Amino acid sequence: MSIDWQALWGSVSVSAIVQIAILYVVIYTILKYAKGSRVGQVLMGVGVLAAALFAFTFVFRFDVLSTIVRALLVYLAISTVVIFQPEIRRILSQVGAFGFLEKPTHAADGTATADYIISTLVSLSDRKIGALLAFERGISLRSYEQTGVLTDAIFTRALVETVFTPPLPLHDGGVTIRNGRLAAAHCVFPVSNNPELTTSGMRHRAGVGLSEETDALVIIISEETGGISIAHNGRLVRYAGDQRVPALARWIEKVLPGAHKNKNFFAKIAERLARKGPKK
Repeated sequence: MSIDWQALWGSVSVSAIVQIAILYVVIYTILKYAKGSRVGQVLMGVGVLAAALFAFTFVFRFDVLSTIVRALLVYLAISTVVIFQPEIRRILSQVGAFGFLEKPTHAADGTATADYIISTLVSLSDRKIGALLAFERGISLRSYEQTGVLTDAIFTRALVETVFTPPLPLHDGGVTIRNGRLAAAHCVFPVSNNPELTTSGMRHRAGVGLSEETDALVIIISEETGGISIAHNGRLVRYAGDQRVPALARWIEKVLPGAHKNKNFFAKIAERLARKGPKK
């Protein structure tokens, strides 16, 4: 039995392709929220079996078998709704909340996204919660982590605010960030002897001191003014007001893993041109 693939492909219309794409999105969304539950496993098995049967009957044009499969799937769908009522109710409530439209704040490995880190730092700044965060780059910060408490925790806003809120035990000192995760807290950083920092607090001097001895990017948030300062290569730059978010975006994307891989060539060129601005 030979199959006329050219005639088979010619019978597939644009409308059919669009319908298949819509069906794929719907099934993917349902399976995403059903993942890990009993109903998710059942739906996955039924979906694979149904797709295989429909593909088999469509390719070989078994109309009778296709009709029987459709009838069986209707009864199977009704049985699934009756058996898995609690799980289906939970899935529908999550889909109804439009959670799939929200931008994820972490990758699959727990790495925090740049936007999430920036929003967390701005929140600390707005609330005037003093903070000292060191983002590890090429030079390891493990020797400084030994002076504090090892955490290796997922970077979350609640955790960072808890760490730096006095009088909790870990609020004094700095935290280290490795690969988008909070590696350690309550760490002691070396204090800079730069005479230009005589009017700065110990938190700022410690941030500059660490940047003098390593290539880490250190972010300091003042508990008095809420200003954000960046210490890098022994230099301290202060940002306030509307300058905070653009400045943090420029620096954070340099220290997170894979920050540049997600951008194509044209996006990088456009970003560089936007940074340079018009010539005066």
